[in-house]
This record gives sequence, C-alpha cells and structure tokens, in this order.
Amino acid sequence: MITCDLLVYQPFEPTGHGLACDGASIQSIVDHAGTPTYVYSARAIRDAYRAIDDAFASYPHVIHYALKANSTLAIMRLLRSLGSRADANSGGEIRVAERAGFAPSDIVFTGVGKTREELEYAIATGVGAINAESAGELDRIAALACTQGRVARVAVRVNPDIDAQSHPNISTGLRTNKFGVPLQDARAIYRERRGTKGLRLVGVHIHIGSQITTLDPLRRAAASLVSLALELGDDGVSLEHLDLGGGLGIAYEGRPIINPADYAGAVIPELRRSGVPVVLEPGRAVVGHSGALVARVVDTKRFPDGRTFAVLDAGMGELIRPALYGSFHRIVPVAPRPGAETAWDVVGPICESSDVFARDRMLPPLEVDDLVAILDAGAYGSVMGSNYNRHLLPAEVMVDAGAWTVIRRRQTLEDVLSLES
Repeated sequence: MITCDLLVYQPFEPTGHGLACDGASIQSIVDHAGTPTYVYSARAIRDAYRAIDDAFASYPHVIHYALKANSTLAIMRLLRSLGSRADANSGGEIRVAERAGFAPSDIVFTGVGKTREELEYAIATGVGAINAESAGELDRIAALACTQGRVARVAVRVNPDIDAQSHPNISTGLRTNKFGVPLQDARAIYRERRGTKGLRLVGVHIHIGSQITTLDPLRRAAASLVSLALELGDDGVSLEHLDLGGGLGIAYEGRPIINPADYAGAVIPELRRSGVPVVLEPGRAVVGHSGALVARVVDTKRFPDGRTFAVLDAGMGELIRPALYGSFHRIVPVAPRPGAETAWDVVGPICESSDVFARDRMLPPLEVDDLVAILDAGAYGSVMGSNYNRHLLPAEVMVDAGAWTVIRRRQTLEDVLSLES
C-alpha cells in the first residue's frame, strides 16, 4: 500500500491492472517508452503549485518556480500556464526559461558563481532581478550595466546563519556555507551603493536550504529578512520585494510534514511588519511528488549471508539522490507478485558501490523483467542525470487526464557522440 501525507495528492496508485499514474497504466507506458523512464503527473504539479499560491493568497506574493528542481521544457510550460514565474541558477536556465515562454522580466537570476558572460546576458535581456552574492558581484554588475547603457535590477542574497535542520549538503544559510553575504554586513552594502550608476536595488534575497521540514528555520529566516528590510527603509532604500527563496520539503517517507498552509501561517505575520510583497522560489515542493522513475529488474542474486539484491536498469546516473545524500525514496513493484515481503537491496548497474537506491527494503518477491517505480522523483532526478558508464539519459513522460505524452525522448548514443571528434 502506498501511503503518504493525506494532504498531498498521490498520482501513483495501484489498480487491478498494476500501478497507474492518474489512470494511465505504467505497464502500458513502458511498453511504448521503454525503461528506465520518468513519469510525471500534470495534475500533481498543478495541485502542488495551487496549494502554495492559495496558502499565500492573503499577502501580496509572486511564485518563481526554481528550475534547478526540474527544468524539462514541458514542465516549465505547464507551470507558466498556471501563472508561475521562474528562478534560474545559471545562464543556461535563463535560456531554458525563455524557451519555455517566460519573459525576461519574469525571471530572477540566482547563483553563487555567475560568470561575466552570464551577467552580461542577464543584464542585456532585462531579467526581473539578479540576486547578487557579494559586494564585489554588485560592483561587477554595475560596471557591466554601465557598459551596456542599462540599469540592472538587483537584490543582495543575505546569509543569516540559520540552520535549516536538513541534510548538510543542502543547507545554504549557515556562516560555513558559501552562499550570500553575512546578514550583519548587508545594511552597509546597501547603504554604500545607494544611487550607484547602473544599479537599481529592488529587493533582498534569502534562501537557507532545501528539504526543510520544520517551521522554526523558515520563520526565523523571514524575521531576519523583514528586520533588514525595515532598516533599509530607514536608510531610504525603497524595496519592491522580499525574496524568501524556497526550501519547503516533501514527505519522502510518507510521514505528514509541514505543508504550504503551515509555511504561510508561520511567515506571513513576519512579512506583515514590512508590507513589502514577497517572492517565493519553490522547486521540490511543486514537482517532487509528481514524478516516478520506472525501472526494470535485470538481475537478482542472493549472497551466503542472506543478503538479496535486485539489480535495476536505472542507477545513480538516472537518480543520484540516494547515492549523494543517502536519501529515502519509496519503491513499489508495478505489478506486485504474490508472496511474503522480504528484505531487498535495490541497486543500479553503475560500477560504484554507492549505486544503491535502498538497503534492506521490505518488498514482495521480485524476478527479472519485473518493473518497479521509485516514487517522489520529480525533483532533483532527471535534472541531475549523467552519462557515467556511457549510460543514456532516460525518456520522460507526462500524464494529463489519463493520456500520456513523451516530453523528452530517450537519449541515443549518437546524441552523446555528436559532441565528440
């Protein structure tokens, strides 16, 4: 039985004919698309986006979906149709957002190491805001803008030294992290650059981490941001927005966690102290539950100590989160076989011992050619894929109202080798 937070729509559910996504048979999809394949639910994306939008309905807000979570064009276009704007973390993501139909003014440009070429492009196209990482970057933006005869809209990313209480590899708001400027330095940075030619100071940005599952860090981050905004107001800096970043987590293990309404309830009272509109940059919370990686069992084996392995045709090249972070993903057979559940190590084909999706996972009997779905893989899945061991990137499929479409064809070896001489 697939269980999760009842407040979250679950697109992948068992039927009498095996696992389905919004009524579309997973078996039927892979019969045509092959494996491994990512399958996404359009309804789950719509529902998750609207839940955040509705939660903040009482306060002026704009949602900029974070492309880093999943930048497949069809997903971007779906979100744009819902009214979303875009948060890009590279020049490439800016161009993808534009290809998906977003106007430059609807894009905020974040990123800890923006190159000269990326900044030149962002300034020239007129992105909605560049979230600057340092005083030096602000000065470089000003110089580049003046060269172009333009004025760049900028915000400074502040680091409040707040522990997001998530995995250390995705915590970004501590003083030991590389992101932003120390909160105590931010006011002086703004003061010194009031009236600087080529710059328009339009906001303040903060983002303390990803997969945040408790309210206190989010509330404290909002309070820090608002307090800084009030100080800047005293200094004559008139802000157009406060950017809270993203970070809202999802329930990978099926346990209820904070939801968008909880989040809004925690931060809106802080925001009201300023009255300045808020920018939100959710990524995982919008697309995480929408996707599953469907893979085929290509081998099973049992060692003398009793450890039993199911080897899949998908691995860390398709979904690196378990290998990179030790992350948990629910795994379910597409057509469960009868029999008692036993402990399985579910692993991939890559020549790395870290290529493991789960250890000692209780699953029904598995045999070669069985299909399994690795759930909650809509965020930081396909977007982090690689060709290690010369494996090819999987196909991606979108299901909408029971009908499915290939939104990204499977990569071929010719695609990969076309870049080589």
